[in-house]
Amino acid sequence: MPSMQPGAIHGHRWLKTGDEAFKAMLDGIRAASKSIRLEIYIYAASPLGVEFREALVEAQKRGVSVRVMIDSFGSFYLSDSFWRPLREAGGEVRWFNPMSLERFGFRDHRKLLVCDDTHAFIGGFNIAPEYQGDGVHNGWRDLGLLLTGPMVAELARSFDLLFERADLRHHRFARLRKPHIAPSATSGNYTVLHCGPGRGFSSFKRMLHKDLAHGVSARIISAYFLPTRRIRRDLFQMARRGGRVQLLLAGKSDVPPAQMACRRLYTAMLKAGIEIYEYQPQILHAKLIVIDSTTYVGSANVDVRSLRINYDLMLRLDDEVIAAEAIKIYKEAMEQSLRVELKSWIQSRTLWQKIKEGWYYFLLSRVDPYIARRQLKWLR
Repeated sequence: MPSMQPGAIHGHRWLKTGDEAFKAMLDGIRAASKSIRLEIYIYAASPLGVEFREALVEAQKRGVSVRVMIDSFGSFYLSDSFWRPLREAGGEVRWFNPMSLERFGFRDHRKLLVCDDTHAFIGGFNIAPEYQGDGVHNGWRDLGLLLTGPMVAELARSFDLLFERADLRHHRFARLRKPHIAPSATSGNYTVLHCGPGRGFSSFKRMLHKDLAHGVSARIISAYFLPTRRIRRDLFQMARRGGRVQLLLAGKSDVPPAQMACRRLYTAMLKAGIEIYEYQPQILHAKLIVIDSTTYVGSANVDVRSLRINYDLMLRLDDEVIAAEAIKIYKEAMEQSLRVELKSWIQSRTLWQKIKEGWYYFLLSRVDPYIARRQLKWLR
C-alpha cells in the first residue's frame, strides 16, 4: 500500500468519547457533497447502526458516492440484507474477506471514514452501542482523531486499494510491494502507516521500532498488548538506558484471553523498570502511542495481530502540539487507572493464574501467527 510523503497538518480534533466521535462522523456524512468512504471492523444492527445507515442512504440519494466496507468476521452477526436500502439507493457495500476456512485469520481491523476527500476520521471506534458514552461512567474508553489536510487524500487512496481487493482472492494480494516508509518528519509532518500479513508489509511495526530505538520516553495506551519480541526488547532497552516507559493497559477487557496473555509479561517488564497502569472504570479500547514528540493514533494495538496479521491503519504525527495534547489525554486516562507494583503483583499470582496466562500467551503469540503463516501460503 502507499504511504504518506511529509506535509503539513491543516487541522485536527481529538475525539475522546464515543458520543463525541459518532456525532462528528454523522455530521461529516450529512455534510458530504461528493463522496463518502466508510471502513469498519464491527458494525452492529443497533439504533446507532440504523442511524448511520440512514445518513448514508440520504447522502447517496442526494448524489454523493457512498462506499462501505465491513469486515465479515468482525461484523459476523450483521445480515447482508441490512444494507439493502443503501444498495437500492445506488451505494456500494462490500464484505472484507468473506468467511472461509482457508483465510479466516486475515481481518480488516481498520476504522476509517473519509468525507469529500477533505475530512478523515480514524481511531478505534467501531459502530456499535458499547462504544456510546464517555468511557468513564458508561461505554468503552476509546479514542479517535478528525483530520483535514493533504493526508486525507492518501487515506482515501488507502481505502480504495483495499476496497478493490475486499474478497481477498487476488493471487498476488498477500505479496503486494512493501509500502515505502516516509523519512523522519519534522514538526507538522505526518506519515500514514499500514499493517498487513506478509513479510515486511507492516510499515507501522518498522517505524515504531525505529522511534523506540532512539526515543527517550514512551507512553502507550493499548487495548490488547502483546508486542513482538523485537518491540518488547526496544521497550526494555529504553527503560534500561534511563528512558521512561509507561504502559496504560486494560484493567477490564472484552477479550479475557488477550488480557491474560498480556499479564504474563508483567513481571519481566516491571523488573526492567517499565511502569504499568490498568484502566479501571470501563473496558479500554483506545490505541495511542507518544514517543518523545511523535504521536501514533489509529486502529492498531501493540499486539501480534496488529503488528503481523490484521490489516490496520495508523497515523504517525511528528508535531509537538499534537504530542502535548496526546500526553494530556494519556494523563487523564492514567488518573483513572491503578499502577501495578512489582512486589504486590508477584505476591498476587497464583499457580493457576500463571498456567492460564502462559497457555494464552502461547496460543496468541505462537499458534495464531503460525496459522496465519500457513493461510498466507494458501493465498499465494
